[in-house]
Amino acid sequence: MSTLAVRSLARSTRTAALRQRGAPLSTLSRSAARQTSFQSRTILAATNQASRAFSTTMIPKSDAMAAPAASQEFDKEIVDMASYATNYKVNSDLAIDTARFVFLDTLGCGLKALEFPQCTKLLGPVVPGTIVPNGTRVPGTPYILDPVLGAFNIGSQIRWLDFNDCWLAAEWGHPSDNLGAILSVADWVNRTNKSGSAEKLAGGKIFTVKDVLEYMVKAHEIQGVMALENSFNKVGLDHVVLVKLASTSVVANMLGLSEAQTRDAISQAWVDGQSMRTYRHSPNTMSRKSWAAGDACQKAVDLCLKVMKGEGGMPTVLTAPTWGFYDVNFKGAKFAFQREYGSYVMENVLFKVSYPAEFHSQTAIEAAQRLNKKLKEMGKTAEDIEEVTNRTHEACIRIIDKQFKPMDNYADRDHCVQYMVAVMFVFNRLVASDYPDSSEAAQSPLVESLRQKIKCVEDPAFTKDYHDPSKRTISNALTVRLKDGTTLEEVVVEAPLGHRLRREEAKPEILSKYLNHLKPHFSEGHVKKLVDLGNSPEELYKTEVDTYMDMYVTDKVGPQ
Repeated sequence: MSTLAVRSLARSTRTAALRQRGAPLSTLSRSAARQTSFQSRTILAATNQASRAFSTTMIPKSDAMAAPAASQEFDKEIVDMASYATNYKVNSDLAIDTARFVFLDTLGCGLKALEFPQCTKLLGPVVPGTIVPNGTRVPGTPYILDPVLGAFNIGSQIRWLDFNDCWLAAEWGHPSDNLGAILSVADWVNRTNKSGSAEKLAGGKIFTVKDVLEYMVKAHEIQGVMALENSFNKVGLDHVVLVKLASTSVVANMLGLSEAQTRDAISQAWVDGQSMRTYRHSPNTMSRKSWAAGDACQKAVDLCLKVMKGEGGMPTVLTAPTWGFYDVNFKGAKFAFQREYGSYVMENVLFKVSYPAEFHSQTAIEAAQRLNKKLKEMGKTAEDIEEVTNRTHEACIRIIDKQFKPMDNYADRDHCVQYMVAVMFVFNRLVASDYPDSSEAAQSPLVESLRQKIKCVEDPAFTKDYHDPSKRTISNALTVRLKDGTTLEEVVVEAPLGHRLRREEAKPEILSKYLNHLKPHFSEGHVKKLVDLGNSPEELYKTEVDTYMDMYVTDKVGPQ
């Protein structure tokens, strides 16, 4: 019986039943009752038959694995990412050596974050005391977690202070955030494969630190190349969408997924709900901005594991009319690409060396520090300043120009160029402990008064250089006018310490920073062991990840 016939018969039966509703059973003839019963049985049989036919058509009998779609069915943007993640061989010595410095700096910043209770309260297992067999270690803690939660923990602690590498373009962000996913998965895979378990992950692969550095190069490249021409912040999306994308791409390869499965995983990352920038801007600035990257790492690992278990993908997740990413989240525009994927981003990445501050402000703070020397020579202090003008680039104004906005919390202060410059003028320093509500700087009436005297004005030439691939400078220029009418000569800083143009100058400072971040957590002898290993590329590169991670295990969370 056809579906239409079944529906017609059902309607007839319902109509007949409604006509008889409320009538005593005795008023129905036995023949009518028998006919009604026969029709009901006929409908039930036909419905069951139709349901069986539908079920056998829609559900594969073989297994729960999704058949991989051909590459030509996928959006080209996804095809290119999956091909790069799967097939590209990193052969740039400069990229690998730069990745080594990023690796050490990132781990050090993660340890420093453990000094802040707002960070540590989010770390550890969901159920206190849980220990996962062959689980991921979280540096500076005793935690042993599954790789999904491990990615959140590591990703959150390394991003918390906003004090390691950075990438600035049409979109900005911190490619080292991807280390949360990469390190978590590498550690878990190694321990599982060494445990004697019958089920080997990634074909039994044992990852070394060199492998991690190569995956970092790829993650940096995917996130950074996407950021060159595509502004997610202008449509209200947070840059951690690119962390999720890059981490998904490389973790898929780490887990041994095929190129087709990698396309599936990438499509899942694009369709996944994307974080808005709400938590980065007044009046809703809050600490979520510090764990947003950890959240992106967590989701990336989770999505890859789902695909590894047979979940499929969505070939036109970007371009599908009405329901695709472009129409829903990108105002109908399509991604633009300045260059093919290679190792450009890692080779040109920016390091935060001097100050734990949002990167667009780094050169402004350095300019203020230079001006302090001039003020001291004149016998003047911050109290003598009447006005400061910051000639800057457009991105600085859009993100951290908050001259008159209230500073309600840590997240407000470390993303306000006026606050950071004012702290430098008043105390001749800017450190992570200058941001909490209880800090000397946050409670200083002079800092608050001076903050509101600092105005930003855009210089189109600075904005142009900011986007120029051959320069990529982040210029700020400060002019100070004193209360006695004296105007100091403008101080211009185009490239911060840690920029490619000042990389060699920065390397000793990066290692010194790493050393200082290790000291509160380990004995003098152990600190020397870690620093010596970090300074010995050949030894570091061949060290297996689980062995290396064991060197960061502590008995308690935070300084020992």
